[in-house]
Amino acid sequence: MGKHVAVLMGGWSKEREVSLVTGQECAAGLRMGGYEVAEIDVDRGIAQTLSALRPDVCFNALHGRFGEDGNIQGLLNLLGIPYTHSGVLASATAMHKPRAKALFSKAGLSCPEGVVMEIETLAYQQPFRPPFVVKPINEGSSVGVTIVREGNNDLSQGRDWSHGHEALVERFIPGRELTVAVFYGTAHCVTEITSSRGFYDYDAKYADGGSIHILPADLPAAITDKALRWAETAHCLLGCRGVSRADFRYDDSTAVDGDLYLLEVNTQPGLTPTSLVPEQALYMGISFPELVANMVEDAQCDS
Repeated sequence: MGKHVAVLMGGWSKEREVSLVTGQECAAGLRMGGYEVAEIDVDRGIAQTLSALRPDVCFNALHGRFGEDGNIQGLLNLLGIPYTHSGVLASATAMHKPRAKALFSKAGLSCPEGVVMEIETLAYQQPFRPPFVVKPINEGSSVGVTIVREGNNDLSQGRDWSHGHEALVERFIPGRELTVAVFYGTAHCVTEITSSRGFYDYDAKYADGGSIHILPADLPAAITDKALRWAETAHCLLGCRGVSRADFRYDDSTAVDGDLYLLEVNTQPGLTPTSLVPEQALYMGISFPELVANMVEDAQCDS
């Protein structure tokens, strides 16, 4: 206790508003735990700000580009300030969806079939019959994720797309949305997420009443065990530290127990009042102040 913690939040990614909420919640939780806390809305002068402040630890509450793609992690390594969550390589790999999927698939974890292609190409070349999913290559919180259905492919003309000239296009997996938090290498429970919007998108994640969380998820024992094991394996494959969250689709219309697909791993999972990681922690008997205090005490730079 007594450590001086700089909570890094905000920034300039498309997830700025969510990051501000995460940061404010974490700052409040750390103060409850007896830490000295400085809340920093990150701008491009962050190196100078931290050099002047000289905190003991940085709590990384940034989301999206720069904050969870290895950039801020590399800067903190250079400054020699220990930080929460994963290091440079794990962050960069997890954030780049196609590279992470290639790693998972090689290790035998099932992922939706997908290809990287230019967004304009979708106007005349569709790799899958609708429905299929179009995702930015390196965004989080479902930013920009779109399900293209039969007769509705405005996205193929590049309309309302501001996430680079390439996209990851994946076969749509019907069924149920599952998520598993991994705490320091160990997964404990599975949450099922349902949404009245029909898709667990950005608004469903962060708008009040947008989603319903079922914890623990009512699943066949074999699927629960597989989801926990795959989440731990993905965490290890990426080289994650601290807390991560693995997201899955579970198609229960096939085979005896159905088919499980790993979608992605989030190395900087949200810590807002509606987020999934604090909910799973509380289910395990870990209060929010304890959760963020554990992250601070586990903080480190890349070796």
